[in-house]
Amino acid sequence: MFTVKDLLQTDLPDVRVGIGRGTDSKHVENSVHALNVKTVKIYDDPELLVDDLFSGRIDAAVRGDMPSSELLRILKEKAGVKELERLVIMEPKRGRTFFMAPVGIDEGWTIEEKHNIVVKALPLMKKMGAGTKIAVMSGGRKEDKGRNDTVDRTIEDAEKLVSVLRKEGYDAYDAEILIEDAVEEADLIIAPDGITGNLIFRTLHFIGDAVALGAPVLNIDKVFVDTSRVKTDYMDSIILAMKLAEGKR
Repeated sequence: MFTVKDLLQTDLPDVRVGIGRGTDSKHVENSVHALNVKTVKIYDDPELLVDDLFSGRIDAAVRGDMPSSELLRILKEKAGVKELERLVIMEPKRGRTFFMAPVGIDEGWTIEEKHNIVVKALPLMKKMGAGTKIAVMSGGRKEDKGRNDTVDRTIEDAEKLVSVLRKEGYDAYDAEILIEDAVEEADLIIAPDGITGNLIFRTLHFIGDAVALGAPVLNIDKVFVDTSRVKTDYMDSIILAMKLAEGKR
C-alpha cells in the first residue's frame, strides 16, 4: 500500500525544481534548506517560475506560498487550458493515503470532467505505486432520491460515471455520501463536484491535521504541484514534484 513514508524515504532523483515564495513566513526557505538539495530554486516572480518551467530550465514547479490568483492564471495561459485539473494526495492521522479530485471549486462539475480526471489520474497513481480502486461519491444515499433535486442529480451522475468507468475496465464503485468508508476502501476518491472536494480537503487538512502533499496538475504537459499557502513545511511537496519529474526527463 502506498504511503507518504514510502515517498519521502526513497532516493531523490537529479531533477531541477522551482518553488514559489509569496510571504515572509520563511516556510519555503526553511523547507528548501532542510531538504539540502542544490537543484531546488526559490522564485519570487510567478511569471518567471512558469516561464522557466515551460522553457525547460526547471523540470518541475511547486506553488509554495505564492498567491494562487496570479500564479495559476499565468500557468493556465501558458499551458493553453481554461481550467486546471488537480489531484490532491492526503494521509489522515488515522487512515491510509488516498488521492482525491476534484478539489478546485471550478473543477469537476460534469460527468465528462470527472471522467477525464480519472483517466489522467490513474497513470500518475500507478507511477507512484498506488492502487487503482475508485470511489465515486454523491450527495446522498440511493434511498435519498426524491428528497432534493440537487442531491438527486449527484446520485444520478455518480451512477452514470461508475457505469461508464466499469465498462472501460476501471475498478470503480458508487460510494454514495459515505466518505468515512471511502477513505478506508478506495485509492482514488471522486467528489461530487469541486466545492465538495475542496471542503473535504480543507476539513481534513486544516481541521483534522491530515498530511497534504500537494495537488499535481493533471491536464498540462509539465509537472506542477499546487500547494496551500498555510502549509508550514513544503519538503514533501518538493519531493513529490521531483518524483513526478523523474520520468519526464
